[in-house]
Amino acid sequence: MKNITSYFKNMEDVQSIIEGVSSGFKEQLVAGVSGIARSLLISAIHQAQRKKILVVTHQLVHAQALYDDLIEWVDEDRVFLYPVNELIATEMAVASPELRAERIRSLVEFLNRDDGILVAPIAALKRMLPPKSYWDAYQIELKTGDQIDLEAMTRKLVEMGYERVDMVTSPAEFSIRGGIIDVYPVTEAHPFRIELFDDEIDSIRNFDANTQRSLNNLTAANIVPARELLITEEDMMRAANKLEKKLHEALMRMKASKEKEMLRETIERDIDMLKANETFQGMYKYSELFYEKTYSLLDYLSDDTLVIVDDMNRVQEAANNLDKEEAEVQEIMLEERQLLPHTSFSFDWLAIKNKLTQQRIYLSVFLRHIAGTQPQNIVNLSSRAMQEFHGQMNLFKNELNRWKKAKYSTIVVANNKQRAEKIRSILLDYGMEFTIQEELQLPLLNPTITIGNISSGIEFPLHKLAIVTESELFKKKQLKRRRASKISNAERIRNYQELKTGDYVVHRNHGIGKYVGIETLEVGGMHKDYLLIQYAGDDKLYVPIDQIDLVQKYVGSEGKEPRMYKLGGNEWQRVKKRVQSSVENIADELIKLYAEREMQKGYAFEKDSDLQREFELSFPYEETPDQLRCIEEIKRDMESPKPMDRLLCGDVGYGKTEVALRAIFKCVTEGKQAAFLVPTTILAQQHYQTMQERFQDYPINVGLLSRFRTPKQQRETIEGLKNGTVDVVVGTHRLLSDDVSFKDLGLLVVDEEQRFGVKHKEKIKQMKTNVDVLTLTATPIPRTLHMSLLGIRDLSIIETPPDNRFPVQTYVMEYNRAFVKEAIERELARGGQVFVLYNRIENIEKVAREIDELVEHARVQIAHGRMKESELEDVMLSFLEGESDVLVSTTIIETGVDIPNVNTLIVIDADHMGLSQLYQLRGRVGRSNRVAYAYFTYRKGKVLSEVSEKRLQAIKEFTELGSGFKIAMRDLAIRGAGNLLGAEQHGFIDSVGFDLYSQMLKEAIDARKEQKPIEAVQPFNPELQLTVDAYIPDSYIGDEKQKFEVYRRFQQFDSNEAIIDFQDELIDRFGEYPEEVERLFLVSKLKMAAKRERVEEIIEKGNRIELTVEEERSLKIDGAKLFQLANEFGGRNIQLGTKGNQLRVIFKWKHETKEERYEKVTNFILKLKDVNIDENEAKTEASVASSK
Repeated sequence: MKNITSYFKNMEDVQSIIEGVSSGFKEQLVAGVSGIARSLLISAIHQAQRKKILVVTHQLVHAQALYDDLIEWVDEDRVFLYPVNELIATEMAVASPELRAERIRSLVEFLNRDDGILVAPIAALKRMLPPKSYWDAYQIELKTGDQIDLEAMTRKLVEMGYERVDMVTSPAEFSIRGGIIDVYPVTEAHPFRIELFDDEIDSIRNFDANTQRSLNNLTAANIVPARELLITEEDMMRAANKLEKKLHEALMRMKASKEKEMLRETIERDIDMLKANETFQGMYKYSELFYEKTYSLLDYLSDDTLVIVDDMNRVQEAANNLDKEEAEVQEIMLEERQLLPHTSFSFDWLAIKNKLTQQRIYLSVFLRHIAGTQPQNIVNLSSRAMQEFHGQMNLFKNELNRWKKAKYSTIVVANNKQRAEKIRSILLDYGMEFTIQEELQLPLLNPTITIGNISSGIEFPLHKLAIVTESELFKKKQLKRRRASKISNAERIRNYQELKTGDYVVHRNHGIGKYVGIETLEVGGMHKDYLLIQYAGDDKLYVPIDQIDLVQKYVGSEGKEPRMYKLGGNEWQRVKKRVQSSVENIADELIKLYAEREMQKGYAFEKDSDLQREFELSFPYEETPDQLRCIEEIKRDMESPKPMDRLLCGDVGYGKTEVALRAIFKCVTEGKQAAFLVPTTILAQQHYQTMQERFQDYPINVGLLSRFRTPKQQRETIEGLKNGTVDVVVGTHRLLSDDVSFKDLGLLVVDEEQRFGVKHKEKIKQMKTNVDVLTLTATPIPRTLHMSLLGIRDLSIIETPPDNRFPVQTYVMEYNRAFVKEAIERELARGGQVFVLYNRIENIEKVAREIDELVEHARVQIAHGRMKESELEDVMLSFLEGESDVLVSTTIIETGVDIPNVNTLIVIDADHMGLSQLYQLRGRVGRSNRVAYAYFTYRKGKVLSEVSEKRLQAIKEFTELGSGFKIAMRDLAIRGAGNLLGAEQHGFIDSVGFDLYSQMLKEAIDARKEQKPIEAVQPFNPELQLTVDAYIPDSYIGDEKQKFEVYRRFQQFDSNEAIIDFQDELIDRFGEYPEEVERLFLVSKLKMAAKRERVEEIIEKGNRIELTVEEERSLKIDGAKLFQLANEFGGRNIQLGTKGNQLRVIFKWKHETKEERYEKVTNFILKLKDVNIDENEAKTEASVASSK
């Protein structure tokens, strides 16, 4: 594609523009530039001039589209996007980090290069930035061998916006542990780990924030600011002083009143915080007070930067609108006494125009004068947008012949090689010959297909060049390249186990209490760490660290406080017993179902046909690895003779539908029928349309059964299902009626089965026999549950979002009319729609009226749960089809409906909603490849309850995908478990906590599978009483959360490799470990051996160590072989005996060190596997023992 740029650059009119730049023309105007011509022209200028170029657009949406096109013509590492949310009010809110990180990354890289293209909306030029000298000073470049002053660096990192934490898991955090510094710059995919030797950098590595393990060694690291407002203590004082003066002046002009006091109170609070050098939400409004002089992005650019303005008239209009909007926000803030008069948050259009002193090129679609400009060169490029052929190949053929006659270079752009081949064969069928070339040599002799990814085609009549994309040829969605997403949900969910002081915990034997912390106790000169748990009535329990396995964090539904138990009572045992019988019933039920399906004979589908492969290639998006894995798993099931029963889990918008469509296609192309059962009419409509689109090139007849079809249409579909002329049917519960029957049903797909009623579920169960069944759900199934169901319930999980989805930009802010107006107008201006969520039905009309008044031209509709189902569906459908702009709704929009055109969500009173609800609501926007916004608002000045306060805090963290996210995930996990195992399980899960519940379920299932009593499959936990100083001193790991996690890992070893790996990890994360930790490894090896050979206890007294082996294991030991083993280990010092039916071994020591003793005992235990009696003898022994 880059060769097209070179060809275009040499055209006479383009050369005239380039020469104008070289001659130093201050202003040039280029007309006739539309669509893709913009990016092509900019890249041609860049290729010729190799200088820095700033491109200004009127909106972020346009900046993003232009950026996406530019990276096709120019190397990606030379093009940068500077994304700004145009709503000025969001500057005062808690915001998600992605846009900020991208701005910082773009600015750092663009400024550090000699050439490159920076694309920014006009709103970016309005923002106030610190002086450029700050920007240059606040970059830390580190190389191995450098000397650093740790104290100065810590101070600098804080000034750069980094937060000091115990363990680095998110961008903009740093930690210092001894000689190890971890920093997570906002511009990096992975954080840095810098290890010091004294004050010299010994090594630099990057590491994985989830596992905390190092990845690669580096020679240097560059740490950039984590925020844009870079402020020193001195700047804070300067702002406080200026603000005091302004406040004094404002108060002098006001009469005594309540308003005057409110203003004084608000501003004085801000002044106090500034003086105390504390950052706070909303301090952006004082941007103009911090520095001697404030800078704009334009002030960061050198004089020889070329500025290209894309459509100056629209840019001016947009800038004026932004000025107006800002004035409205200020007016409301003034009314509410949140702001002093004459405060400005940004530069107005006049100030920006005065700063625009660099060379400028104005791009315009039409040739017309632009007010206030005097271009020295005017060029008309004359380009026209490519016409749409919509798959009508004869139309395209006529056009192609016209181009051939006129000696055009004709290029068709395909997404990838396979698509190129497919397009070539389609065109050949219509008698059009094209060659495929990845490297183009223009002008072209023959029509050519090449590989690329541009948003639209174009025709340049004067330059005899025609470029056509798939979207014009076939009306296909043109896809942008992927932005690799850094973290999948799976990785984030793991962390909800982190234990903090004050969290509820469950001890398997003693019940629910509160975790107080880790205490080191000294007993008989030996140090040992204990977990301290507080129970009801001030009871305290010290749990030795080697029994940490019995303790888990209590995880229950959000907002539910569990009840604490008294130690020693039998109430906990009763609760556990109830849960036990419940999980045993589930285990029986699941295993029975599984066995029944194993016995049934279904239809074995063939391996994939060429037709299947062709259908899958026509998918316009790139599949995620998860999607591909799930598709494979489903096909494997379909190809086996036993009926499939698989559950496919994946968040909304993660591509479950496509996976289902491929299974349906596979079924239908072998002559069988498929049915897609969905819970709502709207979903049926959507899936029906999707199938119509995806199956349009194949002879597949799709039917729809729902309220939206006339009785006549329904009768025809039912008839077609009976006689086999309808291949696939999508339907609501209408599909389950008695009058519906199939000629040969091969696959049933059920979406969100838990949303159907009991009667319908029964009917679904009957349909399932002998048919392949795929069930879809958007509620996440937690990993622990997934593990316990392995082998009896087939689950496929999609955990990674399609890379194209830019994370939803989330803001938490006070509700404010001006901002709501702005947010809605902004979304409508970019052709989108808005969800406004308000959960109180009694006031919902009032809210809708208020929005109607605020945004005059908006068409507003209402949806809530008290409306008739049919009425509700009609409202949703008209919104879906774009007949209204704003939908004011209660939480009924939570589930399933896909409206890609909704990219703004405003939640009113967000502090009243559950986090998992908010998480799912946020998933309703951002379904297209535009940046989407979610605004969670709360009432101003309202005194929040403690629960609401906590929830808001969590929502704020959730914008950073922190712990709020984990709470949401956790709550959804419990919901998922209820959906999978039956709603009545909720109570049981809450009574013992999710993790213990999962563990008990796993044990019940394993016991049934292996036909053993429950006790036999429960984890075997040997008791060790050793007199050794083995613990983690505070000087090695001071942070309790991390210490707890490390102790837990010590109990989980199952091989020597795991131990060696963990030793490396500790050195990597915390540096060389002390002797006490070395001894912990010895004890762990001993315990691991004891678990393996079922040694019940190991007790050390003075110079003796006693082992007692479990009874069942003791009966398998051959006495003669045991004596032989004892002799090998120095017979005289080993005493063999029994205690009842249990083997007892006593070691006596003289001069050996602890290390030698433990090692010897460990090796002896591991050798016990060689002293077993033969199987037959063992059976006789056992029967003799039981008769006694």
